[in-house]
Amino acid sequence: MDRDGRPLADAIRAGFGGELLEPDDAGYDRARVVWNAVADRRPAVIARCRGVADVLHALAVAREFGVEVAVRGGGHDVAGNGVSEGGVVLDLSPMKGVRVDPVRRVARAQAGLTWAELDRETQAFGLATTGGQCSGTGVAGVTLGGGMGWLMRKHGLTVDNLLSVDVVTPDGRLLTASEHDNSELFWGLRGGGGNFGVATEFEFRLHPVREVTAGLLVHPGDRLADVLAFYRDYAATEPDSVTSTVIALTAPVMAGLPESLHGKPAVAIGVCHSGPPEDAEQALRPLREFGPPAADLIAQMPYTTLQSMFDGMPAGDYGYRQSIRSGYLTELTDDAIAALVHHAGTAVSPLCLVELLHLEGAVARVPEDGTAFPGRDARFFCMFQSTWSDPADTAHTAWTRAAWNAFAHFTDGRTHPNFLDADEPAHRVTDAYGPPKTARLAALKRRYDPTNFLHLNKNIRP
Repeated sequence: MDRDGRPLADAIRAGFGGELLEPDDAGYDRARVVWNAVADRRPAVIARCRGVADVLHALAVAREFGVEVAVRGGGHDVAGNGVSEGGVVLDLSPMKGVRVDPVRRVARAQAGLTWAELDRETQAFGLATTGGQCSGTGVAGVTLGGGMGWLMRKHGLTVDNLLSVDVVTPDGRLLTASEHDNSELFWGLRGGGGNFGVATEFEFRLHPVREVTAGLLVHPGDRLADVLAFYRDYAATEPDSVTSTVIALTAPVMAGLPESLHGKPAVAIGVCHSGPPEDAEQALRPLREFGPPAADLIAQMPYTTLQSMFDGMPAGDYGYRQSIRSGYLTELTDDAIAALVHHAGTAVSPLCLVELLHLEGAVARVPEDGTAFPGRDARFFCMFQSTWSDPADTAHTAWTRAAWNAFAHFTDGRTHPNFLDADEPAHRVTDAYGPPKTARLAALKRRYDPTNFLHLNKNIRP
């Protein structure tokens, strides 16, 4: 109850235009589910906002009641920060507005969109911006954390294509942040996550992208060391038109894969060539000739087909429990390769994977201090991920932690903030950004959220 005796839900309902869900309401259990099933929390109220007025109102009431606030866009955060226990969820998923200006090559997108939904609108004009590698991820979360994707080596990270953000601050102001307005806040929003307010709308720069030459090259798992050594050399000369990744996994049953690989350890090289199709053959020839692969699934395809390539796989789908550790490598040494091979070989189930993603290109051409996003000078991003369904299973989390703890000395200590898991120690946020950026972000936090009201995020303390 607040000081005039109204229950929390009633106080939000008065003046709220969206749908309000309480624990006994139909649809509540579905609405509280986030991508990582480890985050099995029951908020007191889920406020499904239709627009900025709803965000302003629900946020003000939550502050009045002193309850914890979670902000949900796509709900795909590994730490499960899109849902609170006993608090208020500002669910932005009904906010799906998009406006594409094909002449200026700019899109305005509300914070409830997934990348599949935004891509559908921009692709109507043969345009795209760098988005998440899984189409079900939310535009807001990917963007505020930095935004790695298939177009990044040619066109930069998502934040490098961000022109402005509308954000509701904890004290109830609606601000626009851009290079010209609230520029320091704009710096912090490009990689600093949801620490400074509730982002409600984004403006993106778009690029001509309709079809790409993309897909997977799959090798037997016992070739992982050879693939990584080759990939290290290929990455040194990889053209910016190509974004690529190496994933050690258990091969699924899928069209194009030989039956001899089904259910067996495998190593996949995922690629996207976003330049002219006539240039793709030369750019990808070294990858396609190496081995040769047991399966070559590279083809010319619509960009949206590539974006949905990993949809439906357990590692990217809802309903599974997830554990992730990640970091940056400045170099891929022989010892690091041997360690990756060893830890991939100790995976406790077919749903565990190890990924190595090549950065550089346009990512590295933005100065390290140009945005809050850390690690532009790294060569590779590495991730250990385990996926499972049984709540009583502790083996997967144990593998992720133990394998990463043994491997971590090969990294530079930083990581992509979006991949920080909930069970990592608090100092990992400082580690992720590094001390100089953490200090600058903390100054912003003191300015816009001095009481740390918005703390269900990769939290920067004031």
